[in-house]
Amino acid sequence: MKKFFLVISLLATSTTALAECPDVLKFVKRKLNSQETVNLCETYAGKTLLIVNTASYCGFTPQFEGLEALYAKYKDKGFSVLGFPSHDFNQEDKDEGKTAELCELTYGVKFPMFEPIAVRGDDVDPLYRMLAEKSGTTPKWNFYKYLIDANGEVVESYGSRTKPQDKDFIATLEKTLAKQPQS
Repeated sequence: MKKFFLVISLLATSTTALAECPDVLKFVKRKLNSQETVNLCETYAGKTLLIVNTASYCGFTPQFEGLEALYAKYKDKGFSVLGFPSHDFNQEDKDEGKTAELCELTYGVKFPMFEPIAVRGDDVDPLYRMLAEKSGTTPKWNFYKYLIDANGEVVESYGSRTKPQDKDFIATLEKTLAKQPQS
């Protein structure tokens, strides 16, 4: 009988947790060049996030270095960068292995990179559809950034020209992190 109540309690807890999960995180995404999936809610709920559409062959591709530096500096403070390669602007390799190689070997990316997705248009991925609805804007080019607070709300969106080390961006990120509940 105790096992029955334990199972019921666990089911109720997981259902409650899912109900409390911000809409923007109610997705399961596949890691780049892998079959492993990540439940965004279970992994990132309560964290400040920077969601970025990336591309391997773009003039903004060197931003990977700045994004990795941000991730390294703030990851222990409840922050993560989530990268989503996209071929919407015809600057991403169709071979995920080559994309992963560029990220890891050329730019030393350790922040989470996920499966290539559409970030605009008729076949836009549901995550990016939601980001567009919440922010009122869609990516205009590669390395478009959405800053999401610990409650799953879009704080701000940033165009491709805003570099990860931009002082105004950093100030907003630090202010957002300061409001985040400490775990």
